[in-house]
Amino acid sequence: MKLKFKYQKFQADAAAAVCGVFAGQPNFALIPIATGLNSSGYANQKLLISDDLIKSNLQRLQRRNRLEPSSKLDGRYNLTIEMETGVGKTYTYIKTLFELNKHYGWSKFIIIVPSVAIREGVYKTLDITKDHFAEDYGKRIRYFVYNSKDLSKIAQFAYDSEINVMIINSQAFNSRGKDARRIYMNLDSFCSRRPIEVLAATNPILIIDEPQSVEGIATKERLKEFNPLLTLRYSATHKKNSLYNLVYRLDALEAYNRQLVKKIAVKGISITGTTATEGYLYFEKINLYDDRPPTAAFEFEVKSRNSVRTVRRMIEERYDFYTHSGGLEEYRGYIVSKIDGLNNIVEFTNGVVIAAGDIFGSVNEEQIRRIQIRETIKSHLEREHQLYRSGIKVLSLFFIDEVANYKRYDETGKAFNGNYADIFEEEYQETLKEWELICRDYDYLQFLKEINPKKTHAGYFSIDKRNKRMTNSKIGDKKSQITDDEGAYNLIMRDKERLLDFKEPVRFIFSHSALREGWDNPNVFQICTLKRSSSDIRKRQEVGRGLRLCVNNYGERMDANVLGSGVHNVNVLTIIANESYDSFAKHLQLELAESIADGTIYDPQVMAPENARSNSTSMKLHKQTAEMRTLNTLWEKISAKLSNGVKFDNGELIQKSIQSLDRYLSVSRIFFKIEYGDMDTIKSKGTLHRGQAIEKIAGRTEKVHSAVSMTIKYDLIGKIVEATGLTRNDVCCILQGITIETFEQFHINPEEFILKASDLINQQKADVIIKHIDYHKRDVVYNEWP
Repeated sequence: MKLKFKYQKFQADAAAAVCGVFAGQPNFALIPIATGLNSSGYANQKLLISDDLIKSNLQRLQRRNRLEPSSKLDGRYNLTIEMETGVGKTYTYIKTLFELNKHYGWSKFIIIVPSVAIREGVYKTLDITKDHFAEDYGKRIRYFVYNSKDLSKIAQFAYDSEINVMIINSQAFNSRGKDARRIYMNLDSFCSRRPIEVLAATNPILIIDEPQSVEGIATKERLKEFNPLLTLRYSATHKKNSLYNLVYRLDALEAYNRQLVKKIAVKGISITGTTATEGYLYFEKINLYDDRPPTAAFEFEVKSRNSVRTVRRMIEERYDFYTHSGGLEEYRGYIVSKIDGLNNIVEFTNGVVIAAGDIFGSVNEEQIRRIQIRETIKSHLEREHQLYRSGIKVLSLFFIDEVANYKRYDETGKAFNGNYADIFEEEYQETLKEWELICRDYDYLQFLKEINPKKTHAGYFSIDKRNKRMTNSKIGDKKSQITDDEGAYNLIMRDKERLLDFKEPVRFIFSHSALREGWDNPNVFQICTLKRSSSDIRKRQEVGRGLRLCVNNYGERMDANVLGSGVHNVNVLTIIANESYDSFAKHLQLELAESIADGTIYDPQVMAPENARSNSTSMKLHKQTAEMRTLNTLWEKISAKLSNGVKFDNGELIQKSIQSLDRYLSVSRIFFKIEYGDMDTIKSKGTLHRGQAIEKIAGRTEKVHSAVSMTIKYDLIGKIVEATGLTRNDVCCILQGITIETFEQFHINPEEFILKASDLINQQKADVIIKHIDYHKRDVVYNEWP
């Protein structure tokens, strides 16, 4: 298969916006320069028009694109282009450099990316679009990836007069490693020149892909050493303080309404209720500081008056989980003795050691993962059946943290399935059996039967060069969690067309979570994250890997030109989330709203909204009202001070409590809740409006069969005594008096049993007290009405 590309107006508009800023610049040939190497080279012609003209051009284009005009040339010749993930950002800036060459003769370009994943994606896009652009412009690009050990291509970059593009990731010139330093060294193998000097002499145009991940303070200074003619910055999520001269914007809202990306659907999976018996701890990460001790981010359970809920807290050494959980027994003895930032572990006084990313004591974690895998398979088969006769291959993507969860090795190095691979094959086989019973499409069933379940899933991970085993990707930048491991991307990035071919049996892809940025495939229709969601990972990053419109087996994009108004009937991306539907949808909607908050259409006639608080009022006591006869009469009746007492038979309270528990005590059973929703479309206009995003459509629950842990000992009587103030003898009498069926609920959910039983007893206690309370009027009164 060969992917096909077509003219799209928004991409042309984005390129025209950049070129239009420099209208009036003459189209001169390249300038000959001395490179200090074996022959002379060529540089981009400098700008020959004034800053005033550039500023005027910029403001005119900003008004045309309904953006607020820049008051000055921020960052000098530094233009920002905002484009939503999945609409073809890389294609757009490649088209832009062809247009800049066509209009002004500029031919030296350097694309700077934040990671190996994005670098490989850019290289792949240059490769698969070269014939397409050659037809449009009659020229081809000479492109290469910077390699500090092969500097001959830099020499060719300087010598050649055609369009030349170098792709370089920021770590190659902005880290402390030996390879990064080589670009600044005088090298004998490079005619005693510094590679950066040769590049700077060409006066290149810089294209920064994902500048929010590239441009730290140090990197901005390093970029100046490239001596750029101008800098173009492309991203869907620019930092608010770095929108230098925004010249074109295509935000998430507009991309969806123009049918340029898939519609998003969500399957949320969560536990309703909690046994609070397994000592659940999720250790997310350690935070290191210069001026204070480290902290650690933990999820654990906390008991409130009426329920047990999961919370996330930043904790320090000596933190007592038992105290901060409200006294849940499973945390007794869990006091933090050491937060070890070097080894990324936390130690407790009871001897337990837990590493970052680990989940401790949650018996239902595997059940959640199994349901996620099952629901992904079901969604996959539903979508695949819908699209099979249209020749559209469906892919599903699983993100995991540890390779060992998918692939393991014995002592001899022989590979075997990890837990997730086993679960996948089990659930896939079971789901196929269901489909054989309900599906009447013979051709599709035959297609399924011809695929070996063991070959329809594959893992794409780094390969350890020493033992040829799959391994976790190396993280080069711990702060941004960007991997620097090229081995993770070879297959998944460079075999995109193979994955789209029906002859390739792989339909389910397991890969490392570090691939969340930079990798995508147009035919990913399901994304499932088999890991705890980190607060550092935004929902838009997770969904961004599958937003591109799909292609058929001829490489044709299934867009509005092909499908008309039915784009979002075919192009639906389903996220199988390891959290509740409501939680995932809420956070995704907040991020979508945030992405368009600064994208309000510029209109100088529109005024800012009024302050709603400006009309607030305060209450005041009217003097005449306070002096009314009726109020004074009331005060005479209620101003006397009273004494009270209560006397009742404990047997009455015990009996009423037993009756109340047998009648009203109902402890929640544990269920997995699976809910589904997708992006809401206004039928009459067919557009998504601000403030609207995802609407819940359906849901179901699945019962969990799990026994109470025998490792945790509960002082049931003591806990109820503590909550009610009764004696241990009275509590014993109450518990002995309830039915066996009532007491058995303790085994279903001990903490909830204690909470609800205590609450019912307290209600009966209050009723008995009210019934038997006596009031005695005293001779003294309260102060007079003010």
